[in-house]
Amino acid sequence: MDKVVISLGGSVLVPDMSDAQYVRKLAWLLSEMAKEYRICIVCGGGRIARYYISMGRELDLTKEELDNLGIAVTRLNATVLLLALGDEVVPAMPRSEEEAAQLMEEGGMIVMGGTTPGHTTDAVAAKVAELAKAKRIVNATSVDAAYSADPKRFHDAERYSTMTLKQLFNLVNKGVHEAGPSNVFDRLGAEIAMKAGIPIYIVNGRDLEEIENAIKGRNVKGTVAEP
Repeated sequence: MDKVVISLGGSVLVPDMSDAQYVRKLAWLLSEMAKEYRICIVCGGGRIARYYISMGRELDLTKEELDNLGIAVTRLNATVLLLALGDEVVPAMPRSEEEAAQLMEEGGMIVMGGTTPGHTTDAVAAKVAELAKAKRIVNATSVDAAYSADPKRFHDAERYSTMTLKQLFNLVNKGVHEAGPSNVFDRLGAEIAMKAGIPIYIVNGRDLEEIENAIKGRNVKGTVAEP
């Protein structure tokens, strides 16, 4: 079976309002896809993580302490999906990329959160994909594609249907004063994928058809970044 790693944005999994219906449908889709692919889902922290990190800054926590707060939230989000999947998933949540890659090798669907302070869940997903020799990375995010700039702020932003992994890395590697949307995928994650030559599919995480097509390596409405 081909291996696919999904970086699932926290704001996609847990939006402002409770959305059990979406989680239920996503769990069903992933269960169906797991019949054909070995899948690892890495859940982000999203809005809830940002809330706690903001509070932590006001409490003068260290950077490592703030990172650990975020990691704790990613694992809470992952637990929601893990419980929704029930018997379809490996019950033990990996705490490292190496453990996740090994579990993928053994078979079974895996759900996890963050691992190491300083590494985003995009970077975790890319590292798992590298270690497991995954066929592709699916970035199920809150935007529908990669753009030259934040489309919510810049209405003339160029939308990309295809690009190279090098172009994606350059896009997310722009400085803080640039208009580039550095949150479309993590810089370190993009670098890992680029060096390993693993395609990244950037799709709207609320569009289950897009997620299915991305897992299967089919054409998507979002962006495909390839070597």
